[in-house]
Amino acid sequence: MTKLENPVLMATIGAAQGLRGEVRARAFTSDPTALGDYGHLHSMDGRIFEVLEVREAKNVVVVRFRGVNDRDAAEALNGLELYIERDNLPDDELEEDEFFYADLEGLEAVDDKGTGYGTVSGVYDFGAGDLLELKGPGKRPVLIPFSEAAVLEIDLEGGKILIDPMAAGLIDSPDDFTGKPEKPPGKTKK
Repeated sequence: MTKLENPVLMATIGAAQGLRGEVRARAFTSDPTALGDYGHLHSMDGRIFEVLEVREAKNVVVVRFRGVNDRDAAEALNGLELYIERDNLPDDELEEDEFFYADLEGLEAVDDKGTGYGTVSGVYDFGAGDLLELKGPGKRPVLIPFSEAAVLEIDLEGGKILIDPMAAGLIDSPDDFTGKPEKPPGKTKK
């Protein structure tokens, strides 16, 4: 049983496919058929899976693992998430402005004044674009758009992302965070 230091989710196993132990899987790799190219896959309970064969199906890949030889064994894997160690991902193939989402987790979100808005605790895609989840001490988690307008700069070495809190939806106006009350326009005190 091995425990991964920095796990990266690579696939989620779905239903069994056929009678010979193959499973359908949703792969989170840029090339779904490259699922086995990153080494053995690990489940969080410590099991290790060696990919023997991968082929594309409609919206998934069909995978055959070593030791999973019948439908019953394949059905027992339904819903299992498979991970690899972050170090197995090839950094040298990334362009200058590319990175892995796993590298964003743990970065501190700050604005141009140095005000902290929390730490990136997850990256999600619910279909309308990527979102970053920020968690701060004593604060509820918030989701901000992962767009060029909201996330201005990513500094992996410095452990920070520079955000525009207004574009991220964290404040309505620049005065919101400073605590100054808004005065209705055109009204004066009597």
